[in-house]
Amino acid sequence: ADIILRGYAGWNSRRALEVLDKVFPKDAAVQPSLVIVYFGGNDSTEPHPSGLGPHVPLPEYVENMKKIAMHLKGLSENTHVMFLSTPPVNEEQILEGFGKCCRTNEGCRIYSEACLKLCQEVDIKCIDLWTAIQQRDDWKTVCFKDGIHLSSEGSKLVGEEILKALAEEPSLCWRSLPTEFDEDSVFDLVDEEGKNINISNQ
Repeated sequence: ADIILRGYAGWNSRRALEVLDKVFPKDAAVQPSLVIVYFGGNDSTEPHPSGLGPHVPLPEYVENMKKIAMHLKGLSENTHVMFLSTPPVNEEQILEGFGKCCRTNEGCRIYSEACLKLCQEVDIKCIDLWTAIQQRDDWKTVCFKDGIHLSSEGSKLVGEEILKALAEEPSLCWRSLPTEFDEDSVFDLVDEEGKNINISNQ
């Protein structure tokens, strides 16, 4: 499978809408089999008095995410869409590292629940990261690098949640994906008797 990562620092659902048609054009010859959408962390930051910054009011966030969902669902009948909800934050760790806290765990919960509710309404799979991460007793100390950004352990947890969700969709299982090139090859490993060992069939 070809995996394309589109990650931009500080982006929110508002900015994503600006490039949605460019990143996912409806007339593309080949459409993705799966799109995983992850916005909410920056949207849920506390609003700045100047009106600047990444904060997006909750009603607009929900509307933005709905537009993203509808666009992606319309790409093709074979395109699966999955949203990741807003994860929690460790407010104490943010204060230690940044000297101020621009987001709260309660704010993250509100945006996470809004994302879950929207996905239920538009029939899209949503992984509840806010809850999943906090299932670990030590989540505050092991899941973040700075209270906001995920550590390797936090990223591993998110990966596990995605794999669990993919297991519920048989067409996205790696064994069901089409093979571009013949699996059998004279270059495959052989056992002591010289018989071919194809690792992918094990």
